[in-house]
Amino acid sequence: MCDLTAIRQKFVVDKKGRKTGVVIPLKRYRRLIEDLYDLSAIAERRAERPISFQELKRRFKWDALI
Repeated sequence: MCDLTAIRQKFVVDKKGRKTGVVIPLKRYRRLIEDLYDLSAIAERRAERPISFQELKRRFKWDALI
C-alpha cells in the first residue's frame, strides 16, 4: 500500500488561498488508485464465508487450474 505521509504534494489554491485541488506524481496516483481498487474488492467480499486452503485447492483442481 502507498504511504500517504510520504507523498510529495502540491496544492492548487483559489484567489482566496483556499485549497481546491492537489497535484501528486502520476506514479503515486496510480498506486493510490490500485490500493483503492484492492480495498473496495476486500470490502465487497467481507461478508463472504471464508474457505479453507484445502477447499481452495479442491476448487482449483475442479476448475483445472492446478
